[in-house]
Amino acid sequence: MSITKPRRPQDSAPDLDILGDQVTIHPAGYVAPPSAGQEGQERNLVEHMARFRESPFDFLREVSLHVSGTGWRAYEDVIGQPIFYNGFTDNMKAAVMRTPMLNSRIEELAARRVEVEDEQGLLGDGDSRHRRKAKRKMELEESLREVAEKLTDGMICKLEYKSVIRGAYYICIHVSSEEVLRLRSVAEQAAEKKHSIIFLPCHRSHVDYVALQILCYRLGIAVPTVVAGDNLNFPVIGPFLQHAGAMWIRRSFGHDSLYTTLVQSYIDTLLQNGFNFECFIEGGRSRTGKLLSPKFGILSFLLDSVLSGRVEDAVICPVSTQYDKVIETESYISELLGQPKPKENLKDFLSASSVLSLKLGRVDVRFHEPWSLKTFIAEQRTRVESSSPSPTLQDPQSSESRIRLLRTLGFKVLSDVNAVSVVMPTALVGTVLLTLRGRGVNKKELVRRVEWLSDRVRDKGGRVAHFAGAPTEVVVERALDVLGPEMIGTIDDLPETVYYAVDRFQLSFYRNMTIHLFISEALVSAAMYTRVKLGGGPDIQRISFDALYDQVYRGEFIYPTAGLLTNLNKTLQGLEADDIIVLTRDSADRILTAELSNAERQKGRENYDFYCFLIWPFIESTWLAAVSLMSLTPPSLAEKDVCIDIKQVQDKAQLAGKTLYHQGDLSYFEAVNKETLKNAYQLFEEEGMIIHNKSKDPKIPSTVRLAPEWTPTRDEKTGSIVPQGKLWQFTEMIAQSRREGKNRRDGATVSTRVLALADKVGRELLRAPPHQKSTLRVRKHLGSDGGKRYRPGLGFESVLLLHWRVLYIFTPFREL
Repeated sequence: MSITKPRRPQDSAPDLDILGDQVTIHPAGYVAPPSAGQEGQERNLVEHMARFRESPFDFLREVSLHVSGTGWRAYEDVIGQPIFYNGFTDNMKAAVMRTPMLNSRIEELAARRVEVEDEQGLLGDGDSRHRRKAKRKMELEESLREVAEKLTDGMICKLEYKSVIRGAYYICIHVSSEEVLRLRSVAEQAAEKKHSIIFLPCHRSHVDYVALQILCYRLGIAVPTVVAGDNLNFPVIGPFLQHAGAMWIRRSFGHDSLYTTLVQSYIDTLLQNGFNFECFIEGGRSRTGKLLSPKFGILSFLLDSVLSGRVEDAVICPVSTQYDKVIETESYISELLGQPKPKENLKDFLSASSVLSLKLGRVDVRFHEPWSLKTFIAEQRTRVESSSPSPTLQDPQSSESRIRLLRTLGFKVLSDVNAVSVVMPTALVGTVLLTLRGRGVNKKELVRRVEWLSDRVRDKGGRVAHFAGAPTEVVVERALDVLGPEMIGTIDDLPETVYYAVDRFQLSFYRNMTIHLFISEALVSAAMYTRVKLGGGPDIQRISFDALYDQVYRGEFIYPTAGLLTNLNKTLQGLEADDIIVLTRDSADRILTAELSNAERQKGRENYDFYCFLIWPFIESTWLAAVSLMSLTPPSLAEKDVCIDIKQVQDKAQLAGKTLYHQGDLSYFEAVNKETLKNAYQLFEEEGMIIHNKSKDPKIPSTVRLAPEWTPTRDEKTGSIVPQGKLWQFTEMIAQSRREGKNRRDGATVSTRVLALADKVGRELLRAPPHQKSTLRVRKHLGSDGGKRYRPGLGFESVLLLHWRVLYIFTPFREL
């Protein structure tokens, strides 16, 4: 198998540090993966790189002028539409109020209300009735316009004074000169066509708001309007952020059609006039370090603007923001462990802002190559027309077609964000410390493993942050210093200093920044573990290709069959090239079996273990979620239709997980985190394992119950849950790939202590009479299946199928 070597650092343009109006040049910040067939598409970029090699000082001067000239002292020459002038807010408000969509909605709502009043006899009878109806309609329209104008004033950003931006931020941001020059070129073309650039960054910290705004300002690009939740719109800070570019929206629109139309009208106005726009593709901040599933709310507004023809086109620019240290990780852990998220307020905001003066390490912002939203839509329509026989999918106006397009758009953006993400030194160190079999490691071994991991990242096409060519040992020391003793401890009174993970939960945030690069290898390694853990010789541990395929991929709905086989073959070949496994093939060169190589065995399985340790916490969490479903087993046949508040079920699952951890039945405390459990329950619902009765009334809780075919039975004599049936088999199959150790072995654990705990938790959930009554009201309101039918006959035949679904975001992007 031929392996194409990645480009070396000297083949890439340099990275830049931007701090205020100062620019510092660095050697290439990452080893860029080769990109077939793009030389012609990026000719101007290659010319910039060639100019750097020929005359590095002229190259630096050119980029510095963008930052210290156009981007800082002379921001009047901004690339994009005019902003930061007196009267900007009034002009924007007037433009929104003039939109045909908003005015049509106001007229519709007023007419609808007049008809209701007329039916109630409030407008009288006789010849003057029509005149009174017309007058009443005008009064209602005027009243609705006043409401809309007030809502608009509270929502839109107010870019009146650039001093708000210039004096607010002073942090050092690391960027790629290649990407900066490309972005400016795209911005110039977009400005000529009056097209907006829609920045879609990932979201890990409140500092994300700062990073992109300051970069656009320093580079002389019109700063974007940033979508922000109105939970941050509190006194003093709210108005300041609004004048810095924030667009306030409600966390939930409910059934308020006027507000929904107003948001769409504002977005239309921005895009029609070429104003840049920014929203976080994940919605909220990631509490786990990995990318979250895309949120489709604002994305659907953007898509509708172009689909409807109200906006000609817009430029999508996925953005990755990475940190050496995320200031909120401590509060994230509290939330993941079940503590309620505190409401934002001025005191906490100022307290968090003061943290910015501490050691945060480096902030890296990377821009994917921008692409046309209109072209993307056209390509997807062409693909569907040529491949899908469904008339519904081929109809671009159908809801099914739009949902499919929206999902494809969301996951493509996530894939692009992953593609340009830079792995920071803190992520490398955190990953190494959490994937060791031992308790700790010395400095020499830590440096060696960081170098090995860096090479693996580059081999996978990823990017590793650099520090001006500093030796790995210096970079590791810096990462240890940034993470601090709260996360990484040392034992110094030994022949050699030992480093170990102090707060594994918080450190997992940084490990999760690398996992997307190795998810395929990790999944294969976990599947092989079902044989490797048996011990003995190669004959016992060897696993067939068919068994690997069944365990890892069967039932995955995103990939076509050809894609599954290709991905599995590529992963196995990569592990073989790294001398981690040995493959046997038939005469047609088809893979027959896989087993650990002798070289890997002699190394103590350190590389194979690395992949297993990456995935095991997520396997544990999926297993815990499956075990918690046992608690939904009805106490009797008479109560089989009783539903339970899903929030209470998930809270109890966390408590059960903490109990299992302290008893030794759960190996990773991070497995009890709330986000992973919620994701698992969402996928349980999609696969028809549970029936989720969703309530739109905030006073009535959403509830859940097991689907009939997934409901375990109880022993007629003892009343205990019988370890049999579909759910039991599914839970046991997940358990096969769980990590074994001195404190845990497969066997009767689940069927005794764990199963008894789940039963106890379930009886406690069903014991509260008031809660039970409220859930029964929900069932009556929503119907027997809560308005959503489960799909009988869907089974999970693979060992880790649901787990793969939980981690689907890490897998290589495939169009839906």
